[in-house]
Formats: sequence, structure tokens, C-alpha cells
Amino acid sequence: MRYLTAGESHGPQLTVIIEGLPSRMPFSKEKVDEQLARRQKGYGRGRRMQIESDQVQVLSGVRFGQTTGAPVTLVIENKDFQHWRKIMSFDPVPEEAEKRRISRPRPGHADLNGAIKYNHRDIRDVLERSSARETAARVAAGAVARQLLETCGIRIAGHVVSIGGVTARPVDLPLEECAARAEASPVRCLDPEAEKEMMRLIDEAKKEGDTLGGIVEVVVEGVPVGLGSHVHWDRKLDARIAQAIVSIQAFKGVEIGIGFEAARLKGSQVHDEIMWDESRGYYRRTNRLGGFEGGMTTGEPIVVRGVMKPIPTLYKPLRSVDIDTKEAFLASIERSDSCAVPAACVVAENVVAWEVARALTEKFSSDTMDELLDDLKRYKERAAKF
Repeated sequence: MRYLTAGESHGPQLTVIIEGLPSRMPFSKEKVDEQLARRQKGYGRGRRMQIESDQVQVLSGVRFGQTTGAPVTLVIENKDFQHWRKIMSFDPVPEEAEKRRISRPRPGHADLNGAIKYNHRDIRDVLERSSARETAARVAAGAVARQLLETCGIRIAGHVVSIGGVTARPVDLPLEECAARAEASPVRCLDPEAEKEMMRLIDEAKKEGDTLGGIVEVVVEGVPVGLGSHVHWDRKLDARIAQAIVSIQAFKGVEIGIGFEAARLKGSQVHDEIMWDESRGYYRRTNRLGGFEGGMTTGEPIVVRGVMKPIPTLYKPLRSVDIDTKEAFLASIERSDSCAVPAACVVAENVVAWEVARALTEKFSSDTMDELLDDLKRYKERAAKF
């Protein structure tokens, strides 16, 4: 499985082409729209979310509620494009282009690096594609992957662990209850007390023209043993998931299981002892390694956390340098959120879902959904008797 996305933040649309889905997989447009709507929610979002109401158009690869095995094409319209037709015109509009040209790069963005790399004197040619608006396309791809996982009995949920230094208390709840609680929270937090403090900090940052980052956690249950591989670096599933998380705009760190805490502990306090029971086969007494050993799944829940930095577009802009005059200026201001951590949690869920689904189709016969399910069932039976 693989996918490509195309489109700009203020262009006419975002496009996703997904290749490698098994045929006869149940496909629901409503489930894709549900994930897109979840991405738009969250305390601290900006005015753009009041303009857009993301829904997907399915243009190929699906017929009568099932995939055909052909590439699936999804389109998400940018409703704000009507206000940007001249600025984002495909045809030459010299006077408009020069009038709206951006020459002041924003610290923390792709602006300056991208302009130098691609030789753009108008930084809008960089910021339009590097914008986090692109994550809507990745959520759509992940929403399709989630449907494959659901058919295989694999469930996924995410929640916000911290925002701006406020950390939620750990909870031990079934995955479905965690998902429901996160969905009911404006900041997708499972701790009501931490939720209130997070919202207070977001309000404070907004008044100050500042932004906040945080940490999100994604949990995947029902994953079979042995997805991924130890034989090559690029086949390790935990490494793929780590790359997927850090590829999300503004994410700067990732940990699997207890992650960085393992550096402070002894080996006896880190590794998960192997147990066996006639009713469940092999299992781990603990899950400190987050469902992975040797780049492969252990059968325990996958637990991954991602660190999101504060969004760099500030209403009290940082200092920068004009690329034309080389004079110091305050960076240009673009419409932005004061905190996008709750929305980023949804993005993280869906990029993890994609990587798990991709590993599943690599491990098992996947030309058709029936073959995949039959192969998965036989494998689980063999693993239980190992």
C-alpha cells in the first residue's frame, strides 16, 4: 500500500491517490468524513476551521460500497479558495502576484529553507504546500486504512497527554472508553482536571498572541504478532511509525512505550517478561516496550507518543530578515491556531493507522479482503499453537 497527496493550503482542493488496497474491502465515505470532522475540532483552533467543512469526494476505486482493487482517488475541496482565486491563479497574473508576494520568512516554518532550495522569490510558493492543511489529505488516507483495520479486528484510539506543561494523570481504561472520553473533551484529554487547566493556558496564550504545543498518545489493540521485520532497517514497523509521527507538521519527537524513560532505568525495569497461558498463548507481563521487540509487533498494544512544538505562526511575530532587502523585520502573520494539539492527535491516529495497515497487507495475502482475512486467521491459529 502507498499513497500520494497533492494540493495547496489555499488551492482549489487536496487530492489523495491510494494504491494497493485489497479488493472487496468494505468502504464507507461517512467514516472518512467522520475522521476529517474530528481533525477540525479542538479547543484553540483558528478561524480557518469556521470556513472549511471537510468532506471527501470519492472519484475512483470504489463501487457499491467496496473497493475494486484499483487506485482509490479522494478529493477534499478547499472552500476558502473562492477568496484566493487571483492569488493562487494557475494563469499568469503579474500585478496580483507582485502585490501579494511574501518576502519575509517566518521562524520555525519551511519558508526560508524551501525558498532557497527551490529558488522562489515569493515565499507563498513554499508555505502553501508546507502548511498543516495538508494533514487533511493524510487523515483521509488514514481513515481508509482504519476501515481495513476494523475489518481485521484491530482498533485504534488517541488522546492528549499534555499541553503547555500541564500533564494529564494516567488512566487505565478500556480502549473504547478512552476513545469516547477523548472525543467528549475539547482538548481530547482523559483527565477532567488537566483539561480545565489546558483550556485556561490556551486562552492565556491566545490573549498574548502566542501558541502552545504538547504530547499526544496513540494506542492500537488487536495487532497480531510479527508485523514488521528485524531483517532490514526499513522494514522495522516501530521505525516506520516513528517516521510517520515526526513527518506530521510541527512534530519534533516520538517515543514507543516508555520511550526516553528507559534511559533512566535498569534493564530489569524495562524489558517485558514473556508468559504463556493455554487460553491466550504467549503474552508479555508488562508492555513497557509499547508492543515492539526487534522492529516487530509482540501482540501487545502498540503505544506511541508524539511531541508537537508550539505552532510557529504567532500573532506577536518573531524577528526575521526580508529576503529582498536583507533588513530586519517582524515576520509576516498568517491565519493560525493558538493550539492545534487536539487536532494533531487525530492526525497522529490516522498516520499510525496507515502504517499498521500497510504492514498488515505486506504480511498477509491482500489482493482481496477475503484472502487477507483467511490468511490472517490461519496465521493466528498457527501462532497460538507455536
